[in-house]
Amino acid sequence: MSITVTLPDGKALELPDGATGADAAMAIGPGLARAALAIELRPPDRVAVGGGEGTGEGAGKDSEVRDLARELPDGARIAIVTNKSGEQALSLIRHDAAHVLAAAVMELYEGVKISIGPPIEDGFYYDFEFPDGTAISQDDFPEIEERMRAHVKAAEAFARRDVSPAEARERFVSERQDYKVELIDDLVANAGSAHPLETVSLYTNGPFTDLCRGPHAPTTKTVGAFKLQSVAGAYWRGDSSRTMLTRIYGTAFFSKEDLEEHLERIEQAKARDHRKLGRELDLFMFSELSPGGPFWKPAGMAIWNALSDLWRSENLARGYREVKTPILYDVELWKQSGHWDKFKDNMYFTDVEDRPMGLKPMNCPAHIQIYNDERHSYRDLPVRYSEAGLVHRHEPSGTLHGLMRVRHITQDDAHIFCTEEQVQEEVVQCLRFGFDLYRLFGFKPRLELSTRPERRIGTEEMWDRAEGALEGALRAEGLEYELNTGDGAFYGPKIDLHMTDSLGRSWQLGTVQLDYSMPERFDLHYTGADNSEHRPVMIHRALLGSFERFIGILIEHYAGELPLWLTPLQAIVLPVSEKFNPYGASVRDTLRKAGARVELDDRGESIGRKIREAELRKIPYMLVVGEREASEGAVSVREHRAGDTGTVTSVEFAARLEREIGRRGTDDEVV
Repeated sequence: MSITVTLPDGKALELPDGATGADAAMAIGPGLARAALAIELRPPDRVAVGGGEGTGEGAGKDSEVRDLARELPDGARIAIVTNKSGEQALSLIRHDAAHVLAAAVMELYEGVKISIGPPIEDGFYYDFEFPDGTAISQDDFPEIEERMRAHVKAAEAFARRDVSPAEARERFVSERQDYKVELIDDLVANAGSAHPLETVSLYTNGPFTDLCRGPHAPTTKTVGAFKLQSVAGAYWRGDSSRTMLTRIYGTAFFSKEDLEEHLERIEQAKARDHRKLGRELDLFMFSELSPGGPFWKPAGMAIWNALSDLWRSENLARGYREVKTPILYDVELWKQSGHWDKFKDNMYFTDVEDRPMGLKPMNCPAHIQIYNDERHSYRDLPVRYSEAGLVHRHEPSGTLHGLMRVRHITQDDAHIFCTEEQVQEEVVQCLRFGFDLYRLFGFKPRLELSTRPERRIGTEEMWDRAEGALEGALRAEGLEYELNTGDGAFYGPKIDLHMTDSLGRSWQLGTVQLDYSMPERFDLHYTGADNSEHRPVMIHRALLGSFERFIGILIEHYAGELPLWLTPLQAIVLPVSEKFNPYGASVRDTLRKAGARVELDDRGESIGRKIREAELRKIPYMLVVGEREASEGAVSVREHRAGDTGTVTSVEFAARLEREIGRRGTDDEVV
């Protein structure tokens, strides 16, 4: 008896019946067998798009990663997971590290109760209930880490055992691990009587056994380098009426070098935190009087307005017509659009004269009202509406994070109504628009095609057409993209545009969504060349995402030193003494007439102090004026970080500044 599995390159591999992932790796080669950490089972239709079949890096949503020791099913498509498998491999060893942490804590603190310990983005955590009187702080980390290192050095095998729920429950009852008992009881209850739960899995490494689905690497030794980072409180199962547990966070990597690089990025991120820089540069503030709603100060509004000017001019150049719509609507609109079922728990409601109304979480139904207010011919299409649309979404208070996660959101939104024949070209133009915008900031987008989710509206035929159209647009442009199965919007598939900032962090910015459902729900029409009624197709498009979040990303990406055209204050005039304030004022006025944002520092402070304070404010140009400059109609130019760069006339500098501001290029260095 034998089984056959398929490798990433499409080749078939024949193995004995009962063969494991480890057997498959050995059959491919002893080097791969030594490097193997786990095995990925891929669905039959999994393909890598745009760049050919993958090498095993990155599991799809429908993939399953298993321990090497588990048997392989006949006919499986497999990929061997190694330390070169990116986030997939890191997630695996971070899960291992969470178990090692729990093992160390249980040895050091008698009577501790364990709950859950998953891998998370950039690390892992484990939640504990410590005995009364025991408080854990970062001062305890060295001792815990020392015990963890002993478990890693011992290369303890992660051994999986599938047992009945009753056996597992009995074990954890005897160990007084109440949280594990509750988890088992819930697993049994959720399975129901029709399909009762037959087994649960236990993993043991050294003296520690945990209730766990897995997977794990073969041994603890794979956790090459780790560090505990912080302690926080966390309610059991997120329920404030339940016990407050102690959550210990950490991270793990395959090598000490990778760990040190990660920790350095964290320190850089702290220095670049937009909330910190926002205070230092006096850009915006927050108040508990309006949680999740930023208050923009004059300097912050200068950034906002410069970005708005860019958004408005670029939309106008591409045939968009700007609209403005209300924020409050009868809830019947949201029921008709489908947002009610999807978003009502994240919306804000009020009664107006006994009429239930809701603040809009999206702009699309409002733009539909504008489209429907007129009759349209095929000659009118495509109709492109753009709006810096204010929407409100209720984000839980614990998730609010500066400008990155707010409740008051200004989207750079647009909706296109077009014919079926125009869809591909319109999608392509949206993508090109995004590429042009991101090029200004030096961003190189990564594309992701997200397909139909489980909860959706519209027919399968609609979804087939929409997904095919987006894929056709991507292929027509020769663009590489990744497939993100099941992550489309509830009304249609989408192409998301991601970028990587100067710290290596990935952000989703733009989205282009194709929608056949809304035009159907709102009975939209246009008159065709045959003089009969036809249904338009709707494209939802945002490229910056939201002004708030995009500005937050830019602040961190540039460490507060924004490109000249965006920076709140582009130049400051610094008289060497109060005697030269009148000349300094004339220089300021000359620059303002040239369209620059400029101030005059006419305080009676020393010139050295004025320069130091201007440097801290990250002002690109400092213009020192004294007796020689006043007599020659000149300015002595200092550039932020660069120092003195020479003397020019104020008129020459005004022309230079005007050219640089108008260029909006990527010449500005990202620090």
